[in-house]
Amino acid sequence: MTTHTNALGQPIGPSLDGWQAPPRPPRTVIDGRWARLEPLDPDRHARALFDANALDADGRNWTYLPIGPFPTFAAYDEWLRRMAAGDDPLFFTLIDRDADRPVGVASYLRIDPAAGSIEVGHINFSPLAQRTRAATEAMFLMMRHAFGLGYRRYEWKCDALNAPSRAAAERFGFAYEGLFRQATIYKGRSRDTAWYSIVDHEFPAIERAFGQWLAPDNFDAEGRQRQRLADLMTAARAS
Repeated sequence: MTTHTNALGQPIGPSLDGWQAPPRPPRTVIDGRWARLEPLDPDRHARALFDANALDADGRNWTYLPIGPFPTFAAYDEWLRRMAAGDDPLFFTLIDRDADRPVGVASYLRIDPAAGSIEVGHINFSPLAQRTRAATEAMFLMMRHAFGLGYRRYEWKCDALNAPSRAAAERFGFAYEGLFRQATIYKGRSRDTAWYSIVDHEFPAIERAFGQWLAPDNFDAEGRQRQRLADLMTAARAS
């Protein structure tokens, strides 16, 4: 890392001359090959999302989320409408393009244009989305969209005990930054929070890794991957 100093000889961060704060992410459709992200619209999405989440019979998808599970459609619909009315978090619905149906939600949050920082979170992918190309592509589309707007830091945070989320962060190319002990309380429990990030100069290599994994020829006739995304990301981060 290049060292910069001021007139007093003190080390300082690199200058950002010419950098401008990005806009807040708009409510817009983000399209991919297998996934489409639509701004959350309860009138169009709520029933299909509730039904998809109902396939998670034991409710394990909700364990590490601050809300849920919702016992009734009315309760879930009311929560979705509150989320859809806000702009931080800014919620999107994941549409599986092959099936043309809503299968999950994710959001941008802690949106800080002045610092060029934005987080992805509130991710709840139903069993219909889990371990699919659409789910992985959705995470890539949100990441690419944020960097395309001009954000310089893309964050992922989760309960430190949420092993699947931590594994997903690494699979998607995020770098582990550390543990915030007793960072918050939710559902009557204390939470240590694991922090991950990708910064703008890392993204080109990560984008290429996603492109290699998402390429149609990376999958055989049964849809099985030929190259693992985790292996491609390991190489991307090493570069």
